Amino acid sequence: MTSVLYDVPGPRAVLRNRILGVATVLVVLGAIAFIVYRFAESGQFSPSKWYIFTFSAVWEQILEALGNTLAAFALAAILSLVLGFALAIGRLSEHAWVRVPVTAVTELFRAVPVLVLMMLLYYGLPVIGIKMEPYWAVVIALMAYNGSVLAEVFRAGVESLPRGQKEAGYAIGLRKNGVMRLILLPQAIRAMLPVIVAQLVVTMKDTALGFIITYPELLYYAKLLSSQQGRPILQSAFIIGGIYIVMCLILSGIAKYLEIRTRHSPKLQALAADNAAVMHEGTDTEIIVAQKGAGKFDGTSTGA
Repeated sequence: MTSVLYDVPGPRAVLRNRILGVATVLVVLGAIAFIVYRFAESGQFSPSKWYIFTFSAVWEQILEALGNTLAAFALAAILSLVLGFALAIGRLSEHAWVRVPVTAVTELFRAVPVLVLMMLLYYGLPVIGIKMEPYWAVVIALMAYNGSVLAEVFRAGVESLPRGQKEAGYAIGLRKNGVMRLILLPQAIRAMLPVIVAQLVVTMKDTALGFIITYPELLYYAKLLSSQQGRPILQSAFIIGGIYIVMCLILSGIAKYLEIRTRHSPKLQALAADNAAVMHEGTDTEIIVAQKGAGKFDGTSTGA
């Protein structure tokens, strides 16, 4: 028995897959059990290791560090989206004097690691007499790197659309900015929304690099906690890592909600219908032009 995409496994293959599945689960459970055993043996579950987290002042400072992390992420995310749009439109320009410099800037920002950008802004600029606060060094570095990556995401989304949509927009008299704004960008953003959200999650996690330049975010405070009495290194990592996981899950949930909302949005459904009408009208126009060029147009032909 076969399927369109693959051969349906027979009894032996089913048995082999079940054995492999059970073996994989046992290996994973064994690894987890070993890690828990080593933690227990080294005293990582002892109350003295977690005692520091019983103080309300510690949680207040964790919340303050969380606020600093979210403040850097929020501004960096907004600026990254704006920069990504600007660079993507520049890369899609038909003018070489616009496209070439924008391409060079995009590739430069993509090639330089975020941490290197932060250190250049915070430690390098004072050499030439410019002092920058850690917050702005983190935000600008995240904006430059993630904006250049998002520029490629937007550009790929626009170029993945059928070429006929752009040509149909031109056929009914739209200018390039109208074609981009009304036809191409809405569809590209919907198609690339999962990738955009994934990059924003990377932006959120990269705020942790700010501790290198003394920005008081979550990882910076976790480092301070790990140096306290009892050295709760793993415990601090668990608490702070759990906060990062929750933030990423919330961001992914918001993205999923937006995806469902846009899929059922009446405005976007109307936009899709308008785009289909534009495609149909553009096809009719192309057929009429072709028939005129061949001398076969009699004024009654319509594209099928």
